[in-house]
Amino acid sequence: MAQNWTPSSWRGKPIQQVPDYPDRAALAATEAQLATFPPLVFAGEARRLKKQLADVAEGKAFLLQGGDCAESFAEHGADNIRDFFRSFLQMAVVLTYGARLPVVKVGRIAGQFAKPRSNSHETQDGETLLTYRGDIVNGTDFSGAARTPDPERQMMAYRQSAATLNLLRAFAMGGYANLENVHRWMLGFVKDSPQAARYRTLAGRISETMDFMKAIGITAENNASLRETDFFTSHEALLLGYEEALTRIDSTSGDWYATSGHMIWIGDRTRQLDHAHVEYFRGIKNPIGLKCGPSLQPDNLIALIDALNPANEAGRLTLICRFGSDKVADCLPKLVRAVEKEGRKVVWSCDPMHGNTITLNNYKTRPFERILSEVESFFQIHRSEGTHPGGIHIEMTGKDVTECTGGARAVTGADLADRYHTHCDPRLNADQALELAFLLAERMKTGRDEKETAMSLNQAV
Repeated sequence: MAQNWTPSSWRGKPIQQVPDYPDRAALAATEAQLATFPPLVFAGEARRLKKQLADVAEGKAFLLQGGDCAESFAEHGADNIRDFFRSFLQMAVVLTYGARLPVVKVGRIAGQFAKPRSNSHETQDGETLLTYRGDIVNGTDFSGAARTPDPERQMMAYRQSAATLNLLRAFAMGGYANLENVHRWMLGFVKDSPQAARYRTLAGRISETMDFMKAIGITAENNASLRETDFFTSHEALLLGYEEALTRIDSTSGDWYATSGHMIWIGDRTRQLDHAHVEYFRGIKNPIGLKCGPSLQPDNLIALIDALNPANEAGRLTLICRFGSDKVADCLPKLVRAVEKEGRKVVWSCDPMHGNTITLNNYKTRPFERILSEVESFFQIHRSEGTHPGGIHIEMTGKDVTECTGGARAVTGADLADRYHTHCDPRLNADQALELAFLLAERMKTGRDEKETAMSLNQAV
């Protein structure tokens, strides 16, 4: 157990990005009630995820993490969850084939309700109000009542998370994740895509593999791994009072676990070494993430790694890099070299979304070409440094929204107003997300082929 740590020891530290609740008694009552509720996830599940992430850290697997920018109370429904899960599984199948590695599947879902913000207030038509910080805190309507932080929203977030988890578990284990179904869904995308020829080869190879497996008797009926999958949840843990209320002792190990999600992460704005979020995270045993932005320096990163993963446990810590396509070449190599020099075991993951946000026609958007450029740079840098590019972390939806420009179907600036549904930041739509997976799979296959060729040449010499 972490030295001098309790689930509430963070309260004695400075804290950033936490709303000021006007009714502190109501907040305390809400947190006390949450502390009596059942856990949303279980310690054994978190340990299973950590074990899989250890394989990622060692170059034996790949991490796919993605989902909503900020979950919505108003848009919660079975169809939305199903569409997201379907798109996510399609991406995973493509990446599994391209990388020839298991894909660890972690959704930004069932808890991703709070958002850090650059400004605490915003002004419209001369009126200044508190900024929207996610449905767990306040509402999107621009009114004093909606923008006032309300602790009762934490109860709503808990209940929606529980319902979402219930459906996700059913999808993952009840046959919806059957690989044959997922593959057929993917073929529909390939058929209709403007770049169908580009993807047909890869899809055809997957089809051949599926047919071969069936021919030798490996089917979903007799092999559970073809009809079931592990699926884990994650979110940025901003509201530490909520997290503390759901922090429980595991009866089998005596360790503390955050039971709000299998994996939680510290944002780029709350990673101060001597502040509350690092203090809370250092004591829980879940696999955790740390967002790494352009201002993070190598010495500070090593200090954070030592605080959050003092045992140097593989799978414990994922570094989620979010620099921007124009900064990744300057920022990432020095961090990779520092971590390698100190022998720290981490998962390297690329978040190509948050550093590539622009404003176009009064809408926040993210150009697909910039997203792809940062992913490509991330992989190239790791190849150059001899390290494993362990995963990607994206904001996406299973819906046909128009929030990010570009992609094969070429969403334009003029299209943004058509279906701009996000409550916070722009997300890849279902087609753009799968297109990214195909492009990434092509590059991973090329990198793997180059590595195998180089190894063959060295053996020949």
